[in-house]
Amino acid sequence: MNESKNKIKLFEDKRVRTAWNEESEEWYFSVVDVVGVLTENDYQAARNYWKVLKKRLKDEGNQSVTDCNQLKMKSLEKKDE
Repeated sequence: MNESKNKIKLFEDKRVRTAWNEESEEWYFSVVDVVGVLTENDYQAARNYWKVLKKRLKDEGNQSVTDCNQLKMKSLEKKDE
């Protein structure tokens, strides 16, 4: 992944971590960050919301949520980005 494009984006003054995959020409966004923006929650509450939602979807047999490793993204705590 191209490190120069792995930046934190702003959406309505909220930070969303992103990563650009040069090979497939695709953007990846932190689901937890997006959930936080949409629910107007802090990181921990958004993380818990996503965890519960994934479990509910899996229990219902929804195939849109897969078991996969998380993509490593830089912490929102870094001030230099």
